[in-house]
Amino acid sequence: MCYNIIDSEVEHSHVSHLIVCYRKVYKANFFFCFYQTWAYYVRVFVIIFYHLRRCFTISTKENAINDAIKFKEVRVINNGVQLGVLPIAKALEAAENEGLDLVCVQPDANPPVCKILDYGKFRFEKMKHEKEAKKNQKVMDIKEIRIVGLGINDHDVEIKANNANRFLKAGNKVKVTIRFRGREIGHNDNAFNVMKSFENYCQEYGTVEKPAKIEGRNMIMFLAPKSGK
Repeated sequence: MCYNIIDSEVEHSHVSHLIVCYRKVYKANFFFCFYQTWAYYVRVFVIIFYHLRRCFTISTKENAINDAIKFKEVRVINNGVQLGVLPIAKALEAAENEGLDLVCVQPDANPPVCKILDYGKFRFEKMKHEKEAKKNQKVMDIKEIRIVGLGINDHDVEIKANNANRFLKAGNKVKVTIRFRGREIGHNDNAFNVMKSFENYCQEYGTVEKPAKIEGRNMIMFLAPKSGK
């Protein structure tokens, strides 16, 4: 009988232990699921907010047309001819008579300036112009020419200058760097002479944007391409 009591107590302790473990696992899973759900809804909110903000930003960049124009009076231009300052109702009527749209092109003017035109064509031409402007926009990079030590001879300076001229002809700026070795930093005059020689080799395609100066253990000079080259 004693053994039965002991077995019963052991079984009861095992069951209690299992219940405690189950509760801990359930609690952990609950918090894990709650965290996953919370993180999901946060991501959804961020995505929705981003797209709404983008839509509002785009809408503010567009020109107000027709009934969206809220000014009482506007200066109206039709096919290059100024019709004067008109009440918005008269301006809308004039655009309607032409079978076109009333487009506000200068909302910050006093009074605001509106044009009578085909808005679809106007928007197409505007986007085309912006695309062309972006295409013709030139990105200027900075290329670096390094000279290590002052033992470089004039021929090597000319070779490096020719590389710099190639960059300048392509419309890029050039950073010329002389790296001093050992005690060479005490011979500034020689470094300035090397820079002057480099500048002379590049004078056909570039100009000095920033004169040579010492920065730490380096001497640095910036060249910019000449306009029209």
